[in-house]
Amino acid sequence: MGKYVNKLSMFLVSVLVVGAFLAFNTPTEKYFEITKNLDIFATLYKEVNTYYVDDVDPNQLIKTGINAMLESLDPYTNYIPEDDIEDYRTMTTGQYGGIGALIGTRNGRNMIIMPYEGFPAHEAGLKIGDEIITVDGINVKEKAYTDISKLLRGQANSKLIIAVKRYETPDLIQVEMTREKITIDNVQYYGMVEDGIGYIKLSDFTTNAGKEVKNAVVELKGKGATKFIVDLRGNPGGLLNEAVNVSNIFIPKGSEVVSTKGKMTDWNKTYKALNPPVDTEMPLVILTSSSSASASEIVAGVVQDYDRGVLVGQKTFGKGLVQATRPLTYNSQLKVTTAKYYIPSGRCIQAIDYSHRNDDGSVGKVPDSLKVAFKTKNGRTVYDGGGVDPDIQVDLEYLAPIAVSLVGNGLIFDYATEYYYSHPTVASSRDFRLTDQEYQQFITWLKDKDYDYTTRVESTIDDLIKMAKKEKYYEDIDDQIYSLKEKVQHNKDTDLQKFKSDIKQILEEEISSRYYLRKGVVETSFNSDEAIRAAVEVLNDSARYAELLQGS
Repeated sequence: MGKYVNKLSMFLVSVLVVGAFLAFNTPTEKYFEITKNLDIFATLYKEVNTYYVDDVDPNQLIKTGINAMLESLDPYTNYIPEDDIEDYRTMTTGQYGGIGALIGTRNGRNMIIMPYEGFPAHEAGLKIGDEIITVDGINVKEKAYTDISKLLRGQANSKLIIAVKRYETPDLIQVEMTREKITIDNVQYYGMVEDGIGYIKLSDFTTNAGKEVKNAVVELKGKGATKFIVDLRGNPGGLLNEAVNVSNIFIPKGSEVVSTKGKMTDWNKTYKALNPPVDTEMPLVILTSSSSASASEIVAGVVQDYDRGVLVGQKTFGKGLVQATRPLTYNSQLKVTTAKYYIPSGRCIQAIDYSHRNDDGSVGKVPDSLKVAFKTKNGRTVYDGGGVDPDIQVDLEYLAPIAVSLVGNGLIFDYATEYYYSHPTVASSRDFRLTDQEYQQFITWLKDKDYDYTTRVESTIDDLIKMAKKEKYYEDIDDQIYSLKEKVQHNKDTDLQKFKSDIKQILEEEISSRYYLRKGVVETSFNSDEAIRAAVEVLNDSARYAELLQGS
């Protein structure tokens, strides 16, 4: 073991020193500091391995050291060991070998959450709510759903057998499937919100995102769409070239989309629209949220900078950093931040400055006082340093604590499953609504179910009590606090009526998914989604739409 450690230590030093030499053309003070610290690291590891009280796993210890080092830079610079390469490829390409189903945990049970249409799980008849009991004879009831996902994945054309427990079916159902190459669509849904208005839900920017959006736009135009909504809410981003391809659909060929600037000046590049657009005139709305990041922000920023469309929703996340993947030894890789990206107006929308940390290691967002103003094509003022601001702000819908509890405890999910098996058919996903009588049946069903919650008001009062006791004011105000606490004490029956519309909407979407899968969730939300309604409203008001895009 000692010889192995010595060889490992020398190998680490030699490899990293060679890397440092290649990075610096001449011996410098910085080169000396690198070699000195690498030598310290290697000898420290050797001493720990020799004298530490317990056995040390070399892979885990070195990986921990690498991760800690990279965490001091930014959240997007990551070490990808060989074991995680397949997951990384799936994330960037949207492809993997498997059965084509999203699985997750509800009430401690590992279940099918969503089978994808046209793939093995759906074709074999697996349904939302099926509890996974075994995979190829391995009992998985106590396993984490992430471990089950690994068992379900494998080489395309390989077979597997899973056993599931289905609602009110006494015996386990054995299902044999053949794994396929699964390609996860970037465009999870497209259709018409109403006459003349097409809607495209873009969830990722993996390979072919631009092609998928283009095909959706062309098909919907063929069905009569003259205005479009592209929904980027919750889209975490992905491949830079796909952000360029999506932007290219709506802006002229040759237009600048994004430029990257970093320490390696040879890598700095300006990306332009390379293809003829599909349409540069049709009214367009981009929906954004606080979790729209990276490539999503490029598309949103391009549309805003060229005054090509109106942004509706919330300020985007603010990730203006570009990553490149570099190969390492032993089939591992480094995903490293190499540059910042700048959209056509010249602004960088990176919200957090990781290069300047506080004494405690924390980082803060770029303060408003340091943000710089830029101009769009029509002369509208926009700012850098904090994501892309929408033209029409639509705040996130408030979700009442009782609704959060019902979802978190899996009760909405379980009731939707029961509803499905007792109602063979329902109205179309666009028209499906629960009646007041059906909602009352749901309330009755909840009577013997275990769930509770704390409202924000209750939490605030609890904090007040703690602080009053700490500062010795509690005895002076305990009567008033007790009276206030009694008045705001939550009541489940009251809250089920007070927040009826919100709970009904969540329940309707969950039930609709049982019949119409992902399409059902999207279409059932059309009438209640405030951002979509705001988008439809501005698209149907040509005067307001034009006014928003005019520079003053």
